[in-house]
Amino acid sequence: MTGKTHIMGGIAATAAFAQTSNYDPAIMIAAGALGGMIPDICHGGSKIGRKLPWLSKFINGVFGHRTLTHSILFLIIINGLLLLFIPFESIRIGILIGMASHLLLDAATKNGIKLLYPLDITFRLPLTMKTGGALESIVLTGLTLVVLYYGKDILLHYLYQYK
Repeated sequence: MTGKTHIMGGIAATAAFAQTSNYDPAIMIAAGALGGMIPDICHGGSKIGRKLPWLSKFINGVFGHRTLTHSILFLIIINGLLLLFIPFESIRIGILIGMASHLLLDAATKNGIKLLYPLDITFRLPLTMKTGGALESIVLTGLTLVVLYYGKDILLHYLYQYK
């Protein structure tokens, strides 16, 4: 998947989750957008890989692409780091939801992900698509519609809260 699809996936997932939680939706959604990019730190050409090239090169050199950073183990590691350094639940939960959306989206590609890393088992969904292809554009459109649907409720919540 492309960066814009991962960002929108993180935003859509956190916007939907925010409807059923007491976390601050605006903070959660911003964190979800960031979380949607984090797993691609292993790819130097990704949005986050270009921002942190030294870290991206190191992680890719040690683990490769779509291995550790696309696994449940990485979600657990990031959760632990967030618990240690970020005291805001809205941020922690948003980042983790954004990351989980990234894994789900990449599992829908032909290459799949190593969800159970360090086990060398590739996980892919039954319906796969080509990164940047027509089907991904349809997925991006669907995610955008989810954001618009839940975003209006969040916007109305803030408007009424400060009225």
